Amino acid sequence: MFSAKQCLVINVNIGNLVLRGKRHKNVYKMCIFSLSQNNLTCFSAINDDVMLWHKRLDHASLFLLNKLVSKDLIVSLPSIKFNDDKICDACARSKQVRKSFKLKNCASTTRPLEMLHVDLFCPMRITSRGGKRYLLVIVDDYSRLIWTLFLASKDETFKKFLVFIKRTEKRVGHSLASLRFDHGKEFEI
Repeated sequence: MFSAKQCLVINVNIGNLVLRGKRHKNVYKMCIFSLSQNNLTCFSAINDDVMLWHKRLDHASLFLLNKLVSKDLIVSLPSIKFNDDKICDACARSKQVRKSFKLKNCASTTRPLEMLHVDLFCPMRITSRGGKRYLLVIVDDYSRLIWTLFLASKDETFKKFLVFIKRTEKRVGHSLASLRFDHGKEFEI
């Protein structure tokens, strides 16, 4: 029984007061040396729940718990057999791995410049020697060629991209038909 100034430990079987403690700041202090040795069982916790011990010991594996029991390394750990077939929900969720994507055996495009993957890296902390802070990366889906364009500011992205497309179209020999962005907008060139 706890109050603002003291706590009382009462034997529920007999109803006798076993121990009295005084509150000091936010801690209850008791003198356990005044108790006889046979009454100290009120301070031991008896619990044989496997999953509770698994959670108390920071989600330790059941193999490790069995090892700790066999070598008697933890004082209050009950000597029970921890079955390896049980697993808690938190461990199951944290150890799930995402299924990998299927490999594509054939290309989804039939010619270069049919599909381009474009990514703009926002300002880097350190500018390049030419004063550039942005990086535009373009990957051709068909050939897997990668181009990088360095930009001083975001607003020059579209102009640099158009210059890149015109140069690349001359090299490849055919033109880019349309652009499509993540937002679903499509532009004719």
